[in-house]
Amino acid sequence: MSSGQSSQPAEFGKWRTALWPIHNYEMKKFLPMGLIMFLVLFNYTILRDIKDVLIVTAPGGGAPVLSFLKGWGVMPAAILFVVMYTKLSNIMSQGKIFYWVVGTFITFFGLFAFALYPNQDLLHPSIDHITALQETYPNFRFLFPVWGVWTYSLFYILAELWGSVMISLLFWQFANQIVRTNEAKRYYALFGMIANFALIASGETIMHFSQFDDFGVSLHYMMSAVVIFGLLAMYIYHWIHVNVLTDKRFYDPEEANANKGNKKEKAKLSVSESFKYILSNPYIGYIAILVIAYGISINLIEVVWKDQIRQAYPNKQDYAHFMGQFSQNTGIATIILILFTKGIVRRFGWFVGAVVTPLITIITGGLFFGLVLYEGVMEPLTASLGFSSVMLAAWIGSAQNFLTKGTKYSQFDPTKEMAYIPLDSELRTKGKAAVDVIGGRLGKAAGGYTQQIIFIATGTKDVITVAPYFAGVVTVVVAAWVWAVGRLNSSYTTKLKEQEHAVN
Repeated sequence: MSSGQSSQPAEFGKWRTALWPIHNYEMKKFLPMGLIMFLVLFNYTILRDIKDVLIVTAPGGGAPVLSFLKGWGVMPAAILFVVMYTKLSNIMSQGKIFYWVVGTFITFFGLFAFALYPNQDLLHPSIDHITALQETYPNFRFLFPVWGVWTYSLFYILAELWGSVMISLLFWQFANQIVRTNEAKRYYALFGMIANFALIASGETIMHFSQFDDFGVSLHYMMSAVVIFGLLAMYIYHWIHVNVLTDKRFYDPEEANANKGNKKEKAKLSVSESFKYILSNPYIGYIAILVIAYGISINLIEVVWKDQIRQAYPNKQDYAHFMGQFSQNTGIATIILILFTKGIVRRFGWFVGAVVTPLITIITGGLFFGLVLYEGVMEPLTASLGFSSVMLAAWIGSAQNFLTKGTKYSQFDPTKEMAYIPLDSELRTKGKAAVDVIGGRLGKAAGGYTQQIIFIATGTKDVITVAPYFAGVVTVVVAAWVWAVGRLNSSYTTKLKEQEHAVN
């Protein structure tokens, strides 16, 4: 990405600056990028909600099963993907990698809906066998359903990876490659705003198709949408390469390389050399702490929240309908937050924008844990209003979740992506893959490992009993998150000054 001094836009009016700081000629570049993010986030929202429905409502399942699946399924898969991606980066172009990755994902999701799910009775072991294993080894009761519904587990793993691979890695890596620094300050928050209309659209899609009595029919329609939107994202990606990146108004490879101090092509690094290079870089380490801390904190809060949802909505269709409403609310909240906060970085600097998400997480998480832990106190009030305290906790947890995710999309993601801009191509490619794919999954896996340790140590299967321990861990993790934001801010500011000096 280049600074693009020649492309520095003229000042917009007050309202144009606040709402749409994009020049008319830039629409050819901006809108296709925004549409790609819309498509991949639409798919991710459907996949994210359906994966939870499948696992949480599965026979012998429940919210605690998610921690075992994240730790022993998603994390190893993320490591395997990054190793494969690092190898492929040395022998294939980024464009070919994009097509292969998207094609592989949408092929599986199509097969799951039309082949694996309809034949689950033939593919899965009996519930009696799983129950017997759970009774024999009670401390590991949540591990056996992971195997007992292994096609669901595989769907869950790939759905989790879609978010890290398609959004955090491939989309933002492409954006960081072709969007200039001065464009990023205007584009990135708006990418998030446009993309969050996808949450509203996908939420409506889930609620509409979850009305079928047969969940398999609902799955057919939703996975068909995922496949079609995946193909459309591939087409737009190709269109950008043919019609946008060939125009020097939008992208100049020589300018980008000059601004990165990268005029000479670096030798390709092996997998082991790449990881050594990444792990020895403190700057990448600070970004990793941000990503891991977010994953741990949201994971520990979510497991309590999803347990409340399961109690309130034990039926697959009802659970899916609730998650569709949640996705819509998240999209609406994020769009509002972006409209009101997208000028934070320009006005107050990178640090303020980056620190918003951990502060919202600890404040809203504290309120949610307080409500859950003192649920009995609220029971008389909720009963008089005609609903249960579990239902109230499910909705309050939703509010906590969409406010946290809203600030993530509006502030955390744009500031994190801006932090990659001053880096050389090796770190921007392989460092980003390690941080956003492994780091993102490591955060959730670490949250899962923490849950497992606490569940086994306390000898309980009750989520509410261990919720105070979760709250304590979240407090410590958010403190480390804020510290890393401060350290990264100093390094980021220094690198930007070095880049400006190199250009001048």
